[in-house]
Amino acid sequence: VQDCILLKKMEISVAEAEKRTGKNAVNMQETYTVYLIEMRPVDAASEGTNPVPDSLWRRYSEFELLRNYLLVTYPFLVVPPLPEKRAEFVWHKLSADNMDPDFVERRRVGLENFLLRVASHPDLSTDKIFYSFLTEENGWKETVFETGFQAKADSRLKALNATFRVKNPDKRFAEMKHYGDELQSVISQLLRVRARAADRLYGVYKVHGNYGRVFSEWSAIEKEMGDGLQSAGHHMDAYAASVDDILEEEEHYADQMKEYLFYADALRAVCRKHELTQYELEMAAQDLTSKKQQREELATGTIRTFSLKGVTSKLFGQETPEQREAKLKMLETQIEEGEELVKERNAECEEFVKSAWVDIERFKEQKDHDLREALISYAIMQISMCKKGIQVWNNAKECFSKM
Repeated sequence: VQDCILLKKMEISVAEAEKRTGKNAVNMQETYTVYLIEMRPVDAASEGTNPVPDSLWRRYSEFELLRNYLLVTYPFLVVPPLPEKRAEFVWHKLSADNMDPDFVERRRVGLENFLLRVASHPDLSTDKIFYSFLTEENGWKETVFETGFQAKADSRLKALNATFRVKNPDKRFAEMKHYGDELQSVISQLLRVRARAADRLYGVYKVHGNYGRVFSEWSAIEKEMGDGLQSAGHHMDAYAASVDDILEEEEHYADQMKEYLFYADALRAVCRKHELTQYELEMAAQDLTSKKQQREELATGTIRTFSLKGVTSKLFGQETPEQREAKLKMLETQIEEGEELVKERNAECEEFVKSAWVDIERFKEQKDHDLREALISYAIMQISMCKKGIQVWNNAKECFSKM
């Protein structure tokens, strides 16, 4: 399968975002953002030729449609999440407006990351609908709906929202679902702390701008000390201004964390779908057992469980042998069908467990690697920020020494 991974053959990027205005379904004027997807063969770069990439524009809602299709078609896979629709865990300077240029840029990066995740997945990367999403601007939506995934999605959704109790839950999936809950909770807390810290940090840095102003005013009334104070003031101004870039970079790490916040949902969805498969198997088995019991009662004429039918037959006399024969025949057919269904459901369940567990193991490796890298990079960034702060005060000290 690995040879089919699309990313080995094609370079995929979301190159830019553009605002557009047009009429929506109910004929109202609306402003929306479109994203330019570009694809070029990997060989081209190594061969030194640089062909014009294949490119097309897509809206966020089309990315959503693609992901919904993948969720329904591959219920046993941890499908990569999309970046957030509206900014969450924002600190005061960040805009929660989904048309804000910074937000649109972060979303562009997130959408590119989503495509790269799908294109490097051993199963998802070979999907025809995904390939046509990247290559066919027109008619793609129709192709998706023709797969009939929507009807499957609706019935799946009803079933997933229904409250059902599995009698013999699979311990591994139950534990994995619980882990998904915990992971989501921990990452939410982490993002909240980070947003609060960003708020405070922004304030602290900007307040240093006041040092700059004070030193500058002070330098105006001094002769010998004037130059030193003026220079120190400039260093403080530069320090205050540097926070915008720092927090912009921090936002990038926050987005990496957010991806796993949404990944936790995708992981739980697989566990929930497994529960549903298990439940359908248990229901089919229960139905078969009850049919076999009915057959036994009919054949022996004894009724093991209290039922209204039992009472009525006692009151109004037994059925004729012909009626019993016909009923037995019908039950035989239903039992045969039931046994087939149980066999099918059993195979489905086993197949689901096998495929899902392979993908969950793949996901766990990816998660451990990514989060480790993100946390190390975040720490390195904090260290370099502290070093810059030390440098500013060293520079200020030099200025003061020369006075």
